[in-house]
Amino acid sequence: MLEGTIIKGIGGFYYIVTKIGVYECHARGKFRNEHITPTVGDYVEISVIDDENKKGSLDVILPRKNKLIRPKVANVDQVIIVFAAVSPEFNAGLLDRFLILAQQQKLEITLIINKIDLDKEKKYEKYINIYQGAGFKVLPISANLGINTEKAAECVKNKISVLAGPSGVGKSSFINSLNKKLNIKTGELSKKIKRGKNTTRHAELMEIFPNSYIVDSPGFTSLYINNVKPEELQDYYPEFAPYTCKCRFTECMHISEPDCMVKENVGYAISKERYESYKDLYEELSEQR
Repeated sequence: MLEGTIIKGIGGFYYIVTKIGVYECHARGKFRNEHITPTVGDYVEISVIDDENKKGSLDVILPRKNKLIRPKVANVDQVIIVFAAVSPEFNAGLLDRFLILAQQQKLEITLIINKIDLDKEKKYEKYINIYQGAGFKVLPISANLGINTEKAAECVKNKISVLAGPSGVGKSSFINSLNKKLNIKTGELSKKIKRGKNTTRHAELMEIFPNSYIVDSPGFTSLYINNVKPEELQDYYPEFAPYTCKCRFTECMHISEPDCMVKENVGYAISKERYESYKDLYEELSEQR
């Protein structure tokens, strides 16, 4: 049998990239009988039925290390969150929501700050310090000028990455900067995942380099944080962790309690912006109860 990775699945057909090309395959009936659905990103084994026309049978789904629901994709290694330094203006509150959603998936996170060439005042440097200080991997780039794009390319090699970020930040330009042969047009990613209410959204792996894939994420377009309990929110602010055990109260929410070591470190080890974001989200989650 031949090993490969499912890069797309439409209408009962699965397109599987292997070392000798992409095969169009039907899944064996046993998967339906066992209530198993092949998923984009699955590592699989196939039997070749027609080598000339690249047709095959999907016979075996190898063990998954994870499976996301939105987007529906398996064996993901990391989330790449792309924000712009300017145009649109950097929105730290919005980014914090993206980071919470990404952390819920328990994946490695890489934050890309694009369009740094347009930020003449270099305000983006402040956000590098804030988010690196919070424990996140941050890479400032200019996709258009090729600044740090080689470092960005290294981040995606030999991985399956989910791409997330608001519109207008240069996600297509970011992907093109990784591999010029792709030549994705601006806005093409959004069109590809058609946003109509009744349109089925199919995840699809884009091969950036051999064994290196990116899937765009319609699942991160809804930024309502409604499945996090207020008392759990602090878990998504990793810079709080060294201090939470030092608060007077074991169930301290770091809002109005006395002798709170998290509050004591705001403006020092914890940025004021991140703390204010935490308070705003805490209030929002509390009102949803």
